[in-house]
Amino acid sequence: MRGPALRSGSRPGNDRADSVFREALRRLPGAQKSAVGAPAYSRFINRKAGGYLAAAAYPAGFTPNQVTTISAAFTFGGILALAAVPPSRTLGVIVALALLLGYALDSADGQLARLRGGGNPAGEWLDHIVDSAKIPTLHLAVLLSTFRFGDTASAWLLVPLGFAVTESVLFFAMILNDQLRRARSNPAAALSTNSTTPGITKSLLVAPTDYGVLCLCFILLGDRIPFIAVYTMLFTAHFCFACLALPKWFREMRALCPPESGR
Repeated sequence: MRGPALRSGSRPGNDRADSVFREALRRLPGAQKSAVGAPAYSRFINRKAGGYLAAAAYPAGFTPNQVTTISAAFTFGGILALAAVPPSRTLGVIVALALLLGYALDSADGQLARLRGGGNPAGEWLDHIVDSAKIPTLHLAVLLSTFRFGDTASAWLLVPLGFAVTESVLFFAMILNDQLRRARSNPAAALSTNSTTPGITKSLLVAPTDYGVLCLCFILLGDRIPFIAVYTMLFTAHFCFACLALPKWFREMRALCPPESGR
């Protein structure tokens, strides 16, 4: 009795949407950019979450820019709550979930664009503008929350300030690296990989620099000392990574210069 009842209550529109959703999930692996070497949370969790969201948005008729806008709403809603509401364990969970959902949707917009046949410069521009805004404002919200509601030594306020600068520089450098490589070298070479194992090892090593890990640390927001300790360790990891990566990237950019440039 149960089987026929379910079939008689089904709607053709729902069946079609389910079919398109499953087809979108099937097509996603072939439309992905390489994630080898990306930090572990972004590579193994956020991309998959973004894929399911992109597959759900595809039959619903959402555009990539609409998904980017929804991502920004969750992200900046979490940032605003962080800055305006006194820290608590409940607030920490809300902020972490808002930031993580915003991050998953940030991955979904690009995957949705590839499902729809490819992105465009306007969409890429909007995505990068939202990212470039959320990075410093998140850390400035930490600074403001600590200044308004915390009893931490004032010298510690230099940590979120330094975090905002460091992460903004790293984000801009990575975007610029990608653009310069596209302009000066074969794009296919940047996506090629010879082995999966080194990529996984690197993903685990750079996990502390992952934006997703930063989002997770806000779960500790209601416990001031553990939050400050973890947040400071993540800043230290970002700063050390920047000290190692920026000279390396500069040498790579010099290698793209023609010999006669003299730079």
